[in-house]
Amino acid sequence: MDSVLPIAILSAIIGIVIAFLVFGNYFQKRKAEVESVAKPEIIQTNQKTSKPQQSHKNTSKKSQPKSHSHTTDHKDANKRHHPLDLNTLKGHGDIVTGVCFLPNAQSLATACADGVVRIFKLDDALSKSFKFLRINLPAGGHPIAVAVADETSSVAVACHALFGSSLYMYGEDKPKADADSKQAKLPLPQIKWEQHKVHDKRAILTLVGTKATYGSADGSTIIVSCSEGTDIVLFHGKSGKIVGNVDTNQLKNNMATISPNGRFIAAAAFTADVKVWEIVYSKDGAVKEVSRIMELKGHKSAVTWLCFSPNSEQIITASKDGTIRVWNINVRYHLSEDPKTLKVFPIPLKDASGTTLHYDRLCVSPDGKILATTHGSMMQWLCMETGKVLETAEKAHDGDITDMAWSPSPIPMGDKKVLVLATASVDKKVKLWAAPSLNAS
Repeated sequence: MDSVLPIAILSAIIGIVIAFLVFGNYFQKRKAEVESVAKPEIIQTNQKTSKPQQSHKNTSKKSQPKSHSHTTDHKDANKRHHPLDLNTLKGHGDIVTGVCFLPNAQSLATACADGVVRIFKLDDALSKSFKFLRINLPAGGHPIAVAVADETSSVAVACHALFGSSLYMYGEDKPKADADSKQAKLPLPQIKWEQHKVHDKRAILTLVGTKATYGSADGSTIIVSCSEGTDIVLFHGKSGKIVGNVDTNQLKNNMATISPNGRFIAAAAFTADVKVWEIVYSKDGAVKEVSRIMELKGHKSAVTWLCFSPNSEQIITASKDGTIRVWNINVRYHLSEDPKTLKVFPIPLKDASGTTLHYDRLCVSPDGKILATTHGSMMQWLCMETGKVLETAEKAHDGDITDMAWSPSPIPMGDKKVLVLATASVDKKVKLWAAPSLNAS
């Protein structure tokens, strides 16, 4: 018994020593491993932090002001990035789908995908803020276009929903005098008429209104609605009654418009030819019929957009064949006279590889001298006489331009008046642009 105890104690001591040596060796290895992993990380971190610090010391005096200047310039560029850029109408909650000036020129109506039509009062194009009337459309409809309807402050709005397209005409009642103030208050525009399923379940592509003054027309506003199918419907602006129908007999419409005097309708349908109809008015001024009278043949590829000249005697077309054509349609078609091509201009717009691009939209100034064009978010102004580029805005908006319209007459800009072009975009903004000088190059 006495001899067993010392042996057990000795064995325990030897076991502890061996365990100490084993675990000591293990922890030493782990420490070495940790150091070998940690050191490169520390060095890498020091390199990453030390280099920027060194770079910051070397460049702080130069790069920091540049960065600050760039930010400032960027903000300024957003405000006035082009010499023709006058102002931006903000506050829209979604894509702005349509714009149109009312006859008084100082009121601009905008249609927005947020379900609101806004009528801005443009007392001065350089104003820092604009007053506007807010028209909330019926729930469920998505505004896609707005057009002049009748009188001074009436607008027609095209909306699209699952069940089809609808038209709403908003007009203001006559001002009522307040007994206390004895001043006339303008009530908010109210729905005067509405039409549903205008093109069955098809969407409306374009909506245009004009005052009919040709021949025996009584001066009523005619509204032309073009569907994505093959049909075009004419409405009486004040009553909302359908006064005419057109079938383009094409695969699919692209757009349609009416001449400023209410005489002609022209449609582009993704083909090289453009069809033209004439609105015939009866002696009492009402629309009697709409008859097809001519085709514009000459383009070699699809016509992307067209518009009428202010005098309603010419049509300007843009095509994917890389040209713009100006047509004389004031011919004796009943004597089989064909429309004549007056001018052909090459589209002065090319991509990086040199391929000619096409224009998405066209719009002629009310004096007939300037052609405004768009391609995506870019804008160009061309001289109608020569076809030369007057000005270009490479990035007029931060997204594709959805619509544009010229003011029917000059509007105030500071101490003078200028012709103004309004553009709408998917960037939720409407911009106002001054007409370029015809001497620009």
